[in-house]
Amino acid sequence: MTGNTDQADFLFGVENSLMGRAWMVRPFDMREALAISQRFDLPEIVGRLLAARGQTIDTTETFLNPSIKECMPDPSVMRDMDKAADILSDAVLNDQTIAIFGDYDVDGATSTSLLITYLGHLGVKTLYYIPDRQKEGYGPNSAAFQSLKQQGADVIITVDCGIMSFEPVQTAKDLGLKVIIVDHHKAETDLPVADAIVNPNRLDDNSGLGMLAAVGVTFMLIVALNRSLRQKDRFNKNTQAPNILRLLDVVALGTVCDIVPLMGLNRVFVKQGLKQLALRQNIGLTALSDQAGLDQKPTPYHLGFVLGPRINAGGRVGKASMGTDLLVNNQPETAMQLAVQLANFNDERKEIEAGVENDALSSIFDEVGMGNAPWPAVMILGEGWHSGVIGIVASRLKDRFNRPTLVCSEDQEGVIKGSARSITGVDIGAIILEARHKGLIEAGGGHAMAAGVTLNRQQYEGFKAFFMTKIEDAVALALKEQVTHVDGLLTISGITGELIDQIDELEPFGVGNPGPKFAIANCKVSKADIIGGNHVRVFLEGPEGGRIKAMAFRSADSDLGSTLLANQGKKFHVIGKIKRDTWMGRDGVEMTIDDAVLLS
Repeated sequence: MTGNTDQADFLFGVENSLMGRAWMVRPFDMREALAISQRFDLPEIVGRLLAARGQTIDTTETFLNPSIKECMPDPSVMRDMDKAADILSDAVLNDQTIAIFGDYDVDGATSTSLLITYLGHLGVKTLYYIPDRQKEGYGPNSAAFQSLKQQGADVIITVDCGIMSFEPVQTAKDLGLKVIIVDHHKAETDLPVADAIVNPNRLDDNSGLGMLAAVGVTFMLIVALNRSLRQKDRFNKNTQAPNILRLLDVVALGTVCDIVPLMGLNRVFVKQGLKQLALRQNIGLTALSDQAGLDQKPTPYHLGFVLGPRINAGGRVGKASMGTDLLVNNQPETAMQLAVQLANFNDERKEIEAGVENDALSSIFDEVGMGNAPWPAVMILGEGWHSGVIGIVASRLKDRFNRPTLVCSEDQEGVIKGSARSITGVDIGAIILEARHKGLIEAGGGHAMAAGVTLNRQQYEGFKAFFMTKIEDAVALALKEQVTHVDGLLTISGITGELIDQIDELEPFGVGNPGPKFAIANCKVSKADIIGGNHVRVFLEGPEGGRIKAMAFRSADSDLGSTLLANQGKKFHVIGKIKRDTWMGRDGVEMTIDDAVLLS
């Protein structure tokens, strides 16, 4: 690894890999890396990884051992936070009924459960409402608010939604309800007529916390509410304040699953939340972990790819509220029943998703030819595709083609709903918002990396033309700047469990804190086969000796996978991540191949 931060040479001279990427060593300051290693008694490789991620001697301690006390800002820095906390504390003191309206994804379910759990500790009467994805769609609706009013609600809090819900919020106000919006999606200049709107992505919010998931914003609201109740003498010798740090396992789950940057406060939430999850104090999460066979120290991977999809499954193909039902459940037997049901729904979701993905790929290849990447983006429309899986399919296609992707489904009434996923450097949420401003779609919004749309059949072609034209320059620039950064060179024999444990000290990895990628040079593919339908398993042998199993997931029909399969016995440069192999009780190491180059 080089210490020259201006190094511009391509690693191994690779400018166009099998994944169409240039390879470069991730730049870092060698002196800073050595200083970190020496000061904190860390292996040199860990010092290098920290320096490459912008850490210094002054920041490393907090990065490695972040605490809520040291890292969490005063919640009051967010606009309307004190107003929202004051409304809620008055509602608690006056024995009013508080209703939470949450989104049907993991971020919404975790946000809703946080409030239900906290308020439940205080003995507050609560209601919660999760809309049906198929029948009601995303976000608040007037009928739901009317129903909550009839059930006795005095205050409504929307979580992970509401920033665009002008008409439903007006309906709630007309019914005499107090309304608090807790959201993190992009906002417009005009806002709904809510009593308080807590959203770090409001245009007039200067907190600098726009990277938070909705569950992070909700946790900060609970901190502010806890403080407001303390100031109003709600807590005394006989009534202690709830231990809100016990909620961090749920905060971590929502944060990881919403794919927000795992830096700053988000990193603290996940780091501390994983410790809380390991204590197994949340009955619902314990049941879900046991059902999934999670019998090891939980990691961000388990949150994002084991627990999260099961929570999501209720909102996608089952009953929308099931994820929240599980997270607030305090009866082990009932929790396990819910966990089993969610697991079954998740299996069903996988089958539906595979069918939609295959149909979408067939349509794309009919248009652009087998193996070609659509330009400048993927925008595909299908009839009757399940709206609960189009977001996942969009993510899969985005990864496959390295293009922003919008997957749309048309129902029998001609209503089209779409889910979009983007690549780094292309703000798809802003494009969707502009389309809404221009009247090209009926509704839409989201983040830079993910967004949703609703439109009718007559609008589709006009919106598609706008979308493709608007996105073209941004995609061209993003692709031009795409480089796969490699954190170092390893030999196969040098990949050990001890090395992996040292690297794992830098977790949680994710957006903003990428998991380290390493290169192995001149390794031979001694064996390659397909497992699990579309995954390529290979065994790599190094010129200096050593052998390691490596997986190229979902790649059998891609350039990467097909080239590995067709060239057994030949040599490659490969890059990827390393991890422990614990499958079926093993205690080994393995590699996940992200990219490769066939050597002539």
